[in-house]
Amino acid sequence: MLSSLPGSAARTFLDRLAVRRTDDAWLARAWDDPGTRIVVVADGRVLVRDAGDGVEPAWAAPSAVSAGVRDHTFLTFLGADGAGVRYFATGPDCDTGAVFEGVSCRPSDGASGLRLAPLLDLIGELPADRAELAAYAVALDNWHRANRHCGRCGAATAVVSAGHMRRCPSCRTDHRPRTDPAVIMLVTDERDRVLLARRARAPYGRMSPPAGFVEPGETLEQAVVRELMEEVGVPVTDVTYLTSQPWPFPAGLMLAFAARAVRTDVTVDEDEIVAARWFTREELGAHVATDTLILPPPGSVAAHLVERWYGSPPTS
Repeated sequence: MLSSLPGSAARTFLDRLAVRRTDDAWLARAWDDPGTRIVVVADGRVLVRDAGDGVEPAWAAPSAVSAGVRDHTFLTFLGADGAGVRYFATGPDCDTGAVFEGVSCRPSDGASGLRLAPLLDLIGELPADRAELAAYAVALDNWHRANRHCGRCGAATAVVSAGHMRRCPSCRTDHRPRTDPAVIMLVTDERDRVLLARRARAPYGRMSPPAGFVEPGETLEQAVVRELMEEVGVPVTDVTYLTSQPWPFPAGLMLAFAARAVRTDVTVDEDEIVAARWFTREELGAHVATDTLILPPPGSVAAHLVERWYGSPPTS
């Protein structure tokens, strides 16, 4: 869940009810239940409603979903909460017109405060249970959009297992959603300074704990050591797992580790990383206070790692 932090990352409000994914009669009854709620997503965005200074999810009954969505969508069963409310997700194509009660895919369109908001902008804004549903729905929608055809024979695939699998009718290959694991590292030195880096594509001033994708044939711990050597030239020891966070942009799973630097000389690769440096707590606080340093968005695991080291959220 995007708003979860360590200590809550193992908890979930949702029973995914995987055993029901092939029970067509049960799924049909669940869809027709007026108590069922639908999560509408499109192109990495989630339907929300403006509420005062923030936003709230705009879940609704299946009857409120437009005909265009029902005819041109991926319907995915997500599961049920502790009160028995069932949740589905729809992922309409944006060229089918209205997606939900007159709301189109254009960000400026909307009625009664409804709009499609980028999931990345909602990190830290939604309650943990709503964020879990939104991340789940967006991740599956991203996968469906990228896997309409069989990677083995090229034939168009069909959605099965309530949206959790696509099957090729030609070669009978089953395709399941993929997750791309990435490691992110809280690196400290003997003076308890923290290492932050700026990625080439990040806004000027934005710095974050180093991170990178796990490669085939390596353990997570090996990925930590390799990524830090490749990106910032810092060897580490005492690699310890901390927590994880789904990151559906488009299909990531962030795996957070702590590590201790063996030496502190920094050499950036100048390809993915354009700057990196060590910070004391006093230095970091001063930079944040003067807006000369932008930290990761609240609610992200990157922000949590900084807060874990700093002792609280650094504020400007």
